[in-house]
Amino acid sequence: MARIPEDTIHAIRDRVDIVDVVGRVVGLKKAGRNWKGLCPFHDEKTPSFNVSPDRGTYHCFGCGEGGNVFGFVMQHEGLTFPEAVRSLASDVGIEVPESGGSDGQAGFAEQIFKANRVAQDLYRRLLLAEEGAPARAYLVERGLDRGISEHHGIGFAPDRWDTVVTALQHAGIDAEVGEKAGLIKKRESSGHFDMLRGRITFPIQDPRGRILGFGGRAISPDQEPKYLNSPESPVFHKRQAFYGFPMALEPIRKRDRVVVIEGYFDAIALARAGVGEGVATCGTALTEEHARNLRRRTRHVVLLFDGDDAGQRAMLRGLEVLLPHDLRVSAVALPSGQDPDDLLRSEGPEALAARIDTAAPALDVAIRRAIDGGVSTPWERADAVAAVVPLLTLVPDAVERSEFGRRLAMATGVQPTDVEAAIRKARAGEDPTEAIASRPRQRGPEHRHYESALQALIAHPALAEEAGDFVELAPEPALAAVAAAVVTGVPASELLDRLEGEPRQLLSQLAARETRGLEDPEVARRAFVDTLAKVRGIAAERERKALTQALHEDPSLLDRKNTELLNKRQRIPAV
Repeated sequence: MARIPEDTIHAIRDRVDIVDVVGRVVGLKKAGRNWKGLCPFHDEKTPSFNVSPDRGTYHCFGCGEGGNVFGFVMQHEGLTFPEAVRSLASDVGIEVPESGGSDGQAGFAEQIFKANRVAQDLYRRLLLAEEGAPARAYLVERGLDRGISEHHGIGFAPDRWDTVVTALQHAGIDAEVGEKAGLIKKRESSGHFDMLRGRITFPIQDPRGRILGFGGRAISPDQEPKYLNSPESPVFHKRQAFYGFPMALEPIRKRDRVVVIEGYFDAIALARAGVGEGVATCGTALTEEHARNLRRRTRHVVLLFDGDDAGQRAMLRGLEVLLPHDLRVSAVALPSGQDPDDLLRSEGPEALAARIDTAAPALDVAIRRAIDGGVSTPWERADAVAAVVPLLTLVPDAVERSEFGRRLAMATGVQPTDVEAAIRKARAGEDPTEAIASRPRQRGPEHRHYESALQALIAHPALAEEAGDFVELAPEPALAAVAAAVVTGVPASELLDRLEGEPRQLLSQLAARETRGLEDPEVARRAFVDTLAKVRGIAAERERKALTQALHEDPSLLDRKNTELLNKRQRIPAV
């Protein structure tokens, strides 16, 4: 291998911004004169990875890894020192002269990147050529004009066997490199043929913009498969790669979130809707490597999958992968049978962006999906809880886990203590369904105060104007269901025809009770307001105790945010 002159190495080191290079891999935040983030070389939840732009170095206080910008690229990308130098040199426009040594060739990975670049340049030229007319017409039909296609590097592989084979030969790139890159394949007799033919091409890039491989979309209706991706190569690993990553990095940093979708056209649809932080998986489901890749850049992930049943199942599988990495996952519910590109074309960019901005927590979506089969019988309730509990066990944060457990209990009509017991059993490797039972309602001061307020509201429906967060304060699901019905102002007699099961029985009991002393509207109003204040105080005290217990069980939760929240709860006066 030829030796790279020292003055060239120094010039590259001086010109390269280590914060920019590391920032393509790690979500960095300013910390004084340095920058901090989650270490890319070991799993951690608290940032211990430091980058010093003044010294041009990095160091992780967790695992001890450290070095300069060349060392970072070598370790993260698995390159030799000369390969790392050449890679960074190309980023800053410095030509690396060769002296001494034997063949003067760059590393094999760099040769693959070069071959992919030759193919990309060829595909883009052919899209604009005469034979690219069918591909251009297809793109226009999908709403992509020339400007959008050029911005996203879309190209065209004609339906010929040797287009790329010939281009690589003219560029002086050995056929073995083209094979390893997945661009061409060896014939059984002799010679090679192109892998992608008669397809629109999408370049799949690493965070530095280097082309790892390609996705190909058939334009002929009878061509199978509809999508064909480059095979795995020394530089292309589908379990790690995302389509659209380079363009999404800055929007991810600015908005502190990433939107994950399934297809190339979907990623482009998001960009057209002004959502630049969208990335797509490359022909594979979300993996642990994907999750670690995202966690180093943000904690907030929005899953945007197709609205059909397969898309919803993919969302649940994504949750299983993402939750253990302490990621906060939201999910967008698309209309059945539509993907993001369909929605963009039917409702416009504002509607698509609005759905993403208002995405609900994915665990809430999972809870709604679980109760779709009904929760009117003990068996249905047990099945619904058992469907969600395995996901809750994956949530590392005890406070978040407890809150979603409470929401599951309210949605299914199960006691919160039963859900908590099921979660504990599941985390211990036991069968969670044994902990789920239909028990009598447990009544305490909070229940009595809440029912008193509900009685006043039933007697005087006009009090609904002062209800505020009344429904959310309900200590059990059945009371919440009754409260949600009563605050609409509809008389109890009519509501009894609308409700069923336990809420109907409870409303019937409350409506039948005497309301002695509440006949006067003003007296009833004062009683309602005062009683509601007591309910709020009890709920706040319960929340404070739950948080204290969670912090006792897991001291690592005692960060600044939870400390402030705990102090806030302690300042609430006792009732």
